[in-house]
Amino acid sequence: MTILTTPTLVTGGTGTLGSHVVPLLRAAGREVRILSRHSRESVADPGVEYVAVDLLTGEGIEPALAGVDTVLHLAGGNRGDDRATRNLVRAATNAGVRHLVHISVIGADTMPIGWFRTQLAAEREVTESGIPWTMLRAAQFHDLVLTMAEKMAKLPVVPVPGGLQFQPVDSREVAARLVELTLGDPAGLVPDLAGPTVYGLGDLVRGYLEADGRRRPLLPLRMPGKAGRAYRAGDNLSLTDADTGKRTWEKFLAERVG
Repeated sequence: MTILTTPTLVTGGTGTLGSHVVPLLRAAGREVRILSRHSRESVADPGVEYVAVDLLTGEGIEPALAGVDTVLHLAGGNRGDDRATRNLVRAATNAGVRHLVHISVIGADTMPIGWFRTQLAAEREVTESGIPWTMLRAAQFHDLVLTMAEKMAKLPVVPVPGGLQFQPVDSREVAARLVELTLGDPAGLVPDLAGPTVYGLGDLVRGYLEADGRRRPLLPLRMPGKAGRAYRAGDNLSLTDADTGKRTWEKFLAERVG
């Protein structure tokens, strides 16, 4: 295996997904430069470098891209992902990046909700950048659903909007797919990656409560408006032509909670 001398730049390399991606890239022989909001001390692995960058303002991004051919964009938050992606794309264009790999979410182009629209705007920054690109839309991670279930379970009565369905996927399986795409040539929009099972929100919450040994009454509710209609129609799902992972919500809970 030939070890490349140019680092692969990874945004969001310290997050849930990045913590799985970085070791896989290193195992494949890639040097990794991780963008972090704060400076970090050197790590034991000489093939991993941390660079302090604020993607929302663009501060520090230009020098971070020096000598980089491939960028894997994993960073995301509750707001501003389109602006952060715009700053990254602008700097990557100036740096002559040859491959930009971007993670997005299933439903970015169908869900009438602000956060999904922001993800679609971020996608457009990538697709209209002029940089050869690869994009993977994934379902919500098990980790995110677990956080949601934990917060809901703190209530004495858990409200469960009816009609909400999810197809959660394991973040490790998403990481493996992203690394495969990063090591390959630019491929455009690839098939979505979702979990193996579609669950109602109530089923997900009940599964968590059972794994954690808790009991809570569930209160069915109806989600109004465009968002409710979109969820009831399954616009956040990818039921055809999608790749599916193998690890179920139940297996995830058995490992993390049970």
